[in-house]
Amino acid sequence: MSSFEMALILGMAVITFAIRYTLFAVGHRVRFNPLVARALTYVPVAVLTAIVVPIMLMPDGKGLQLTLDNAYLVGGIAAILIAAHWRNLLATIAGGMLCFFLWRWLYG
Repeated sequence: MSSFEMALILGMAVITFAIRYTLFAVGHRVRFNPLVARALTYVPVAVLTAIVVPIMLMPDGKGLQLTLDNAYLVGGIAAILIAAHWRNLLATIAGGMLCFFLWRWLYG
């Protein structure tokens, strides 16, 4: 690894640390509007959705696979249905993974 790459990584680490540290250091003094505070509660769901949905719909990265051959889609739909019905994180994860692996084993 060259010295330029090391400096680049170190610089990114310093910038990331500075941004996060300032939020922790002065975060307790900042008061948000109730509407903004309520909107911020949806950020984790939005980020997780933005990560998971492309993997479910395009597992190979080349195009949409909206068929039953797509085990990611089957497992994701099962996880969505389990989460909507029981609202239990452990059941959602276990059920989604179980459907995914069983589908790949049976039809993969």
